[in-house]
Amino acid sequence: MKDTPTQLQDIFGSNVFSEAVMRSRLPKNVYQTLKKAIEGEESLSPTIADVIANAMKDWAIEKGATHFCHWFQPMTGLTAEKHDSFISPTPEGKTIMEFSGKELIKGEPDASSFPSGGLRATFEARGYTAWDCTSPVFVKSIGKNTALYIPCAFCSYTGEALDKKTPLLRSMEALNRQAMRVLKALGNTTSKRVLATLGSEQEYFLIDRKFHEKRLDLLLAGRTLFGAPSPRGQELEDHYFGTLDERVASFMNELNLELWKLGVPAKTQHNEVAPAQYEIAPVFGTVNVATDHNQLVMESLRRVAARHGFMCLLHEKPFSGVNGSGKHNNWSMVTDDGINLLDPGHTPHENMMFLVFLCSIVRAVDKYAKLLRASVATAGNEHRLGANEAPPAIVSVFLGDQLTDIFEQLATGEAKSSKSGGQLKLGVSTLPPLPKDSTDRNRTSPFAFTGNKFEFRMVGSTQSTSGPMFVMNTIAADVLAEVADTLEKAKDINAETQKLLTGFAKEHRRVVFNGDNYTAAWAEEAAKRGLPNIASTVESLKTITEPLHGDVFERHCVLSKGELHARAEILLEAYARQILIEAKTTSTMARRDILPACITFSARLAQAVGSVTSAGGDAAGQKVLLTRVCRQINTLQTSVDALDKAIENVVHGDAGAHAAACREKLIPAMAAVREAADQLEKLVDADLWPLPTYPQMLFMR
Repeated sequence: MKDTPTQLQDIFGSNVFSEAVMRSRLPKNVYQTLKKAIEGEESLSPTIADVIANAMKDWAIEKGATHFCHWFQPMTGLTAEKHDSFISPTPEGKTIMEFSGKELIKGEPDASSFPSGGLRATFEARGYTAWDCTSPVFVKSIGKNTALYIPCAFCSYTGEALDKKTPLLRSMEALNRQAMRVLKALGNTTSKRVLATLGSEQEYFLIDRKFHEKRLDLLLAGRTLFGAPSPRGQELEDHYFGTLDERVASFMNELNLELWKLGVPAKTQHNEVAPAQYEIAPVFGTVNVATDHNQLVMESLRRVAARHGFMCLLHEKPFSGVNGSGKHNNWSMVTDDGINLLDPGHTPHENMMFLVFLCSIVRAVDKYAKLLRASVATAGNEHRLGANEAPPAIVSVFLGDQLTDIFEQLATGEAKSSKSGGQLKLGVSTLPPLPKDSTDRNRTSPFAFTGNKFEFRMVGSTQSTSGPMFVMNTIAADVLAEVADTLEKAKDINAETQKLLTGFAKEHRRVVFNGDNYTAAWAEEAAKRGLPNIASTVESLKTITEPLHGDVFERHCVLSKGELHARAEILLEAYARQILIEAKTTSTMARRDILPACITFSARLAQAVGSVTSAGGDAAGQKVLLTRVCRQINTLQTSVDALDKAIENVVHGDAGAHAAACREKLIPAMAAVREAADQLEKLVDADLWPLPTYPQMLFMR
C-alpha cells in the first residue's frame, strides 16, 4: 500500500530531533536557552546540556537507538562516526541507560589517524569533536544498528581545525558580521543576522551491481580505467529528463523516503544527460545544514542503490566519452527576517541593497578566482572540467542580459533602467502567455546568476560542499568588509555607495562573460582580459598558500596560515595517492585480466589459421587479424612495463613534487595502457573479454 500525502507529511523529519520535538520534550526555559545557543546568542551550561542530552536519549531510545555517535567530517571529504552505547553498568550488575551533557557536547576521537597535513603526529593523538547545535541531531539505522547521530566539528588538542565543518562555521560567522555591517550602513534596522544558504544538486550514475563486482577499477578507483566507447552514447539526447526506468523509479522512491525521514528536503529527481546518469536536488537550507544533508544524500545513494541491485557511482568521470557528474552549488544570503540579499526585485537598477551585494560578489569572484578554482581541484574533477557538461578552469561570472546591462551602466555612471523580460507567446490559443525571465541561463558558466542566487557549477560530485562554500563565504565577507569600512565613514551614503558600485563595475567587468565558455575563442579572450586559466589540478592546489589567500582566511578568523598550509598538503597528497591507486590498478588489470584474455584469443586465432591452412583453405583474413592482435598485445605489454617502471620511479619528495610527478609521469603512462587495451577490446571475442563493457554498464538494467 502506498503512503498517502498525510502519511508522507508525518514521515518528513520523523527521525530528526527537530524544533517541534525540542519544544515538546524540553522545559520551556531549556528550549529557549537552546534556541539562543543555536542563534549564537548564548552558550549552554553543563546543567542545561544534561537536560537536553537526557531528552535526546529518551527520544532516541523510543526510536530504537542503542548507541549515540559524534558524526563529523574529517579532511578525507567523507564523514566519520564513533559509536558508544547508552548502557552504563550499575553496582548491582545491571545496566541503566545514560547520556550526559558532557557526552553530547564533546567527544574524543583519535586525531592522528585522520589527514592533518602535519598538524598532528602519531604520538600526538588527542582530538575533540564538538556538537554543532545549529545542525539537527537525528536517528539513523544501518542494518539492524540504530544510533543517535550528533553533527560535530572536529579539532586537535591544540585547537586547529581538522575537519571540513569548522572553517565552514567560522566563515558563516565572518559573512554574518560583515554583511550586517553593510546592511546597517545602508539603513536596515530590522535584520539581526545574515545566513549563507545552499542548495546542492547531486549528480550520480547507477549501474547493475553485478557489473561493478567484475571491475577492479570501479571497486578501487571509482571510475573505469579501461573501456572502448559504446557505439551508442548520449548522441541521441534521449536520456535527459526521459521516462524513469521502473527499477530506477523504485530506487528513487525508497531513497526519498529515507532522506525525508532524516529531514533532508529532497525535491527534484530526474534522468541526467548521460545514459545511466541521474540527479537529485533538495530545497535550500543554511549552508552548514545543507552540507550535512548532502553528505547524507551521498551515503544514502550508495546504501539504497545496493538494496536494489545497483551500484551508485559518484566519481566525476566514471565513463570516458559521456558526461561526468558535478554538484551545482546554489548559494545565496538571507536575513533572519526573510530578505534575500541577492533578489533583484522588479527594478534592480533601483535596488541599492541588491546592487551592493551583487557587485561585491562579482569583485570577490574576480579577486579570488584562483582560490575558487583551487576549492574544486581534485583528481576526479580534473577529468570533468572543460568537458561538455562542466565549465572550464577559467573562472568567470554570468549575469545575463539585464544585470550585465545594469553593470555596464554602473561602470559608466549611474544605473537608470532595467531590461524587462515581457511575455512569451507560444502561438497556440489553448496555451497561456508565459512570463518571460529577464535573462537566459548559461550552463557553461562556472559562476552564474540564476534569478536570486549564484550557481557555482565547478564543484565535483564526490566533493564535500564545505570547502567551496567556506571559500565563497570568506571571500564575500572580505569584500563586504571593504564596503562596510567605506560606508561607515561616509557623510553621504548614497553618493559613496554609487562611487563604490562604479569602481567595482569598472575594475571587474573583465570577469563578466555571458557567452559560450567552451570555445577556444573565450580562452583567448580570457587571456587578454588577464583571467587565470589553471587546467592542472596540481598547479591549482599550489596556489592555495599564496599570501593573498592566507591573508584573507586569517583576517576573518576562518583558517590560520598553518591550517591553510596543512590543507594544501592534504589535498596534494590525496591527489598523488589517488593517481597511484589508479596506476597500480591499471597495471594489475592489464596483466591479470586483459593480457591473459588477449593471449587466449590470439592462440585461438593461431589454431584457426593452422586448421584452415591444413584443410587447404585461404586463411588470409585470419592471418591479418592475428597479426593485428599480436601487434596490439605487444604494444599493451610494452605499455604496462613502462607504467610499472614509472610507478617504481615516481618522485617522492614534498607533497607538491610528489603530486606533480604523478600527474606528469603516471597519467600519460596509464593513458598508453588504456589505448592499447581499448583497441584490443574491439578485436577480441566478446565471450573472452574479461570486463563488462560500456554498452552493458550504461544501458542494461
